[in-house]
Amino acid sequence: MESYFTSFASNSTIPFTTASVVTTTAHSGGGVSSEVLGYIAVIVAVLLFGSNLVPVKKFETGDGVFFQWIYCIAIWLTGLVLYGVRHFPTFYPIAMLGGFLWCTGNMATVPIIKTIGLGQGILVWASFNLLSGWASGRFGWFGMKPEIPGDPVLNYVGVVLCLVSAFVYMFMKTTPQTSVEITVIVNGPTEEEPLLTPSAVPVRETESVIYDRLPPVPKRVIGTVMAVIAGVLYGFNFTPIIAYKDNHPEASQNGLDYAFAHFCGILLSSTGYLIIYCFAMRNKPRIYNQAILPGIVAGVMWGVADMAWFIANDKLSETISFPIITSGPAMIGGLWGVFFREIRGKRNIIILLIAFAITITGSVLTGLSLSGASKNATVTGSM
Repeated sequence: MESYFTSFASNSTIPFTTASVVTTTAHSGGGVSSEVLGYIAVIVAVLLFGSNLVPVKKFETGDGVFFQWIYCIAIWLTGLVLYGVRHFPTFYPIAMLGGFLWCTGNMATVPIIKTIGLGQGILVWASFNLLSGWASGRFGWFGMKPEIPGDPVLNYVGVVLCLVSAFVYMFMKTTPQTSVEITVIVNGPTEEEPLLTPSAVPVRETESVIYDRLPPVPKRVIGTVMAVIAGVLYGFNFTPIIAYKDNHPEASQNGLDYAFAHFCGILLSSTGYLIIYCFAMRNKPRIYNQAILPGIVAGVMWGVADMAWFIANDKLSETISFPIITSGPAMIGGLWGVFFREIRGKRNIIILLIAFAITITGSVLTGLSLSGASKNATVTGSM
């Protein structure tokens, strides 16, 4: 039976242009230089994914809706530059669906940071990112071809360890960011007032959102649940692209050719959420001027990291890149958590090190188990 993604994909692509199909394999004669480039891309992706929210750390972002919109604009602009550099290849609308999934998960980023902290937030959602990405590929969900691991036992042990590591992270006590006094635009001019009056000038106001007033235990539980959901959506955000490539071999096999459409889906979804937010706030949205520049920097960092992920997939194959890139940012996030003193104390540091060890072991075993893996040769789609 044709899956949802396959059905949608078969009718969603703009007609191919001449020489638009570029087929890239992980080990197609690239030699050492190709592998070196792949590992460099992995390092770039891990560092930037684990650090892209650090520029926002010292600035109030409130409920996060306005911040995400700025963040996604920067991502889209980064993708537009890539699209131009690649001489405007074929646009694949199916990739926009993945952008929607990612954006929906990312809506929870700011609440997660404010409830359980930057370090633990990244640690949890990165683990579930790995789990959901593994499961969709392993069992061939949503029209993807199932990928059979070379050693199923090793594969399952690695995945279980990754899941265990997420629960280990929950035993850490963190000191998340709290509300600060910020500058917001609280009201605008009335119909009787001229546009340029003191009433339209930003004023000082103490901002407090609902999760700032929660007791410690419910706050931790809510933050952790949001991080799990975000991680699952992150793990599925490449699924529409992979399903389309698996079922349409004539389409481009170069992931970078799908990046701009993916980023378009991100920006459109974020704009939609912003509009809904404005209606819910009765056209009085919270505008955080201080979040604009940090949001742009963070968005560019994320966009570059995602491009590096596409490159790593092409040069090393997903067997190598996926476990490292999904688990690596958790390590970086944990280190930032220690740096910002969100994670402190001998007990928490020991728990963090144990979590690191379990995460690394699980990711390595998962990657090694896919050696010699094969994809089901059955094509579940039609042209």
